[in-house]
Amino acid sequence: MGADGPDGPLAGITVVALEQAVSAPMCTRTLGDFGARVVKVENPRGGDFARHYDDVVGGLGAHFVWLNRGKESVALDLKSQAGMDILLRLLDRADVLVSNLSPGTTAKLGVCPADLAVSHPGLLAVEIDGYGPGGPLSHKRAYDLLAQAESGVCAVTGRPGQPAKPGPPVADVCSGLYGALSVMALLHGKGRGQHVPTSVAVSLFDTMTELMGYPLTYTRHSGVEQQPLGMSSPAVSPYGAYATADGQTVVLGTTNDREWDRLARDLLGRPDLADDERFRSNAGRVEHREVLDAEIGAWCARHGLAEVQDRADLAGIGNARYNTPREVLVHPQLAARDRWREIDTPSGPVPALLPPPVIDGYDPPMGAVPALGQHTDAVLAELGLSPAEIDALRRQGAVR
Repeated sequence: MGADGPDGPLAGITVVALEQAVSAPMCTRTLGDFGARVVKVENPRGGDFARHYDDVVGGLGAHFVWLNRGKESVALDLKSQAGMDILLRLLDRADVLVSNLSPGTTAKLGVCPADLAVSHPGLLAVEIDGYGPGGPLSHKRAYDLLAQAESGVCAVTGRPGQPAKPGPPVADVCSGLYGALSVMALLHGKGRGQHVPTSVAVSLFDTMTELMGYPLTYTRHSGVEQQPLGMSSPAVSPYGAYATADGQTVVLGTTNDREWDRLARDLLGRPDLADDERFRSNAGRVEHREVLDAEIGAWCARHGLAEVQDRADLAGIGNARYNTPREVLVHPQLAARDRWREIDTPSGPVPALLPPPVIDGYDPPMGAVPALGQHTDAVLAELGLSPAEIDALRRQGAVR
């Protein structure tokens, strides 16, 4: 579709996005990070509603800036026939369509996977929804919190009697990443000449029940619903957060008996705890978690954070500092590894983190965050429309 994409593994792949909020934008931004061209189709009346969740980034929403760098915004009224005609012409030249509209919307528009299998048989269609087709909840709208609550995630987060949603939108983000992973796998198969499916369905509910694999497996086979433990884990002990003498919080973790032995002997200086039969196995340590937490908490309360972490490192014990978002922004690990880049937005340049994969010899494109409809004229011109035709569509309200 026109200009070549960045020199990445997905260069030459064009993705059209009918997307809102987080899940599909995460999918398409990930594909863009690997070099795909992403054309984001937005409603002329306001666009992706995540643009307006807040206005903290120079008038732009923080969610939108996070998830939409490097995309081209084309504003089409898909309720108009002219707008739909433009969308279908975009799909003629696209490799992938990603959507996360409300249930039934793509079918109403005539671009659901079944429709596209006939009209655009070579196009890969990815639909991200709440609960997946064919079930009693399939018709319902679903947002990140709702999927987390329905899947049991909130019941294993927080404290007993005080359920909580994990802070990041993990249902949305992980669903988007599963969508991107599926696209890459199918494109890879297609590139090898394999006959591959042309539709992918990812639901937030299925994603979260997958992430609930451990607690669901444990409860099925034990009959026990493990209670949430705040910053600890029901699976292992000791594993949690402890206040230090200087008002900080250190997080210490052990995952096997050898680590526990080193924590007790080398960090705490307590061979009696290491030799205590109650704590010899992880099952025993989990059973007597409160005793261990009290002992470790008392020791940490007598030492400053730096000393605790230095001694934990020497003992080979995993440890971390409890940080707030403000502290993470200036985290020395990010600075030392040059993880921040500057990206353009309609409000001016802002810092943005590089995507997690570090690929030798490849720099992710880190393109600009688009204004609503910023690329409409350019993309329509690529489709062969003249300036007069574009002006006529604009007067009709079909494009912005």
